[in-house]
Amino acid sequence: MLSVAKIGPRGWPYYCNGVLVGDGHRRGRPLRAAQDEAGVPPGVWRGRGLAAVGLTAGDVVTERQAELLLGEGRHPDADRIERELLAAGESPARARRATVLGRPIEHNQSPETEKAKERTPWLAMDLVFRAPSTAQIAWALMDDEHRQVLERCQDIARDKTLAYLEDSVAQIRRGSGGKHREHVRDGLLVAVFRHYEARGGRPLLHDHAVVSIRVRRPDGTRGNLSADSMLEHIVAAGTLYSLHFMEEVSARLGWAWEPREVTPGRRPVMEVAGIDQRLIGWQSTRRQQIADAKSVLVADYERRHGHRPGERAVYALDRKAADRTRPPKRKTPVSLTELRERWRDSAIRAYGIDVISRLAASARAAAAAVWARVRTTVDVALAAVDTVAVVYVMRGAFKRHHLLAEARRHLAYVRRGQPHQPGLDEQIVQAVVDDYTRPVGRGRKMTADLRALYPRDTEDQAVLRPLTRKRSASLYERARLAADALSARVNAARRAERLGSRPRPHVVAVPAAPGADLRPFRTGLKEGGSLEPGTDIDTVERTRRTFEAAAQLAARLQDGICERAAAADGLRPQPVAAKAPLPHTQQPGIQQTPGRTTGGVT
Repeated sequence: MLSVAKIGPRGWPYYCNGVLVGDGHRRGRPLRAAQDEAGVPPGVWRGRGLAAVGLTAGDVVTERQAELLLGEGRHPDADRIERELLAAGESPARARRATVLGRPIEHNQSPETEKAKERTPWLAMDLVFRAPSTAQIAWALMDDEHRQVLERCQDIARDKTLAYLEDSVAQIRRGSGGKHREHVRDGLLVAVFRHYEARGGRPLLHDHAVVSIRVRRPDGTRGNLSADSMLEHIVAAGTLYSLHFMEEVSARLGWAWEPREVTPGRRPVMEVAGIDQRLIGWQSTRRQQIADAKSVLVADYERRHGHRPGERAVYALDRKAADRTRPPKRKTPVSLTELRERWRDSAIRAYGIDVISRLAASARAAAAAVWARVRTTVDVALAAVDTVAVVYVMRGAFKRHHLLAEARRHLAYVRRGQPHQPGLDEQIVQAVVDDYTRPVGRGRKMTADLRALYPRDTEDQAVLRPLTRKRSASLYERARLAADALSARVNAARRAERLGSRPRPHVVAVPAAPGADLRPFRTGLKEGGSLEPGTDIDTVERTRRTFEAAAQLAARLQDGICERAAAADGLRPQPVAAKAPLPHTQQPGIQQTPGRTTGGVT
């Protein structure tokens, strides 16, 4: 899971005194000392834009560097640069201006700023990477070897997602009002801080990746990162992070994944197969608190508006319920080793030592059963149909990043942790855009091309409308109904095409049985190899079985003819007592004597 929050000049003290030290309280202590006392590792720098400011990936984030870059939008080594300029005779104002990356904060806070929203500028954005619940349970309750592997998987998945944001998403504003967008020249400046627990004291392995919005344009000048581009791709980046994390865990630990429904009618989440589901309730202690608070908010919403809340309103109520039930931060520092001992003792008291000690073995045993059902290849055509159906029903009009997020969810579901070919998600999206969409409105929006999805329907939504008309179902349930119906149509068309393209056996005239009602085989094929409209698959199958029976009968007749020919050449078996010929076997002009034959075939 990936979430994002804005950081401005007013919000930086909260991050500096709390988030950077493991959601604790610094109380005036130096940053590194507070991190050691809280039991969290120091922050490290990430991103390809570090070289332009004299930093290296993997270096420890110092307190002064974080304050200058993330809190003031200045060069992380601004103190040295300012001292050298003052020594060279520059004025204090010019020396300070030389250390600012891009536009100074003071400009945004001046009354001359046209737009009110620019008076509270961004300085950074906080990207929070959280592993699934069952991975959190395994990380907290298993041995140190499994813990270290899961932390390594978190590092790899997070860094790959940040690289995707740098390569494909990050843009810098240019021109009046930032209307134009350009690709970032170097990359991003990111400070990563790792935390180990949630506010309620339960295990929660997560990373705060604080991204500075100060980046370089292609011409080398500094400017602000386009926040809109980053925000609209957060969901697609989150699905990519989950996909990479699943694949890393499966490759290193041999575990598989399976879907779990958290809220009825909503999207399922992928969890490690074999982990006892009861432990999820133990790990997520706030879930029931949020659910209880949300039920009160939903009832109040229905009373004020007269109807149930929609998708966006439900999301807003979820956030409000989470804020209301948010517990205070822990003030007493505890090391990770002590935390893991507490968590393990708590889980053993709740569910027993057998459940906790068998977690790794249960996960490996369940993986074999899950991967036995996983196909070795991904069907791009079916994936494209599934993706466009779900996104169309959920959104109506959509953009490419919406399709990309759903394509990655599809890969996570069908692969269950097995690696996928790089670029396969983009290939699925391109198939959707080329075959099943049409542009709509302004900008880059598109919608589903129903004539391409239902080419033989007399009305565009003849199939889709009955599936999506079930208003009692949630929006995602209706989306799954539409996707499953389209997949069934594709599979039926493929089966009909395979049956129609099979080589036909040698045709033998066979007298029809009394009462037999055999339909003629349709030989006409449309362009592309598909059967004619109206061809029933059952009819094709029945016709195929008729031809096979006729071929077998012809083979038996041929064997009988060969046997009689061999008997006529003297190769027949020893003679037996002849039976009296039946009256209807006598032929005109031939006299037959009982017990003897004068030639021919008896």
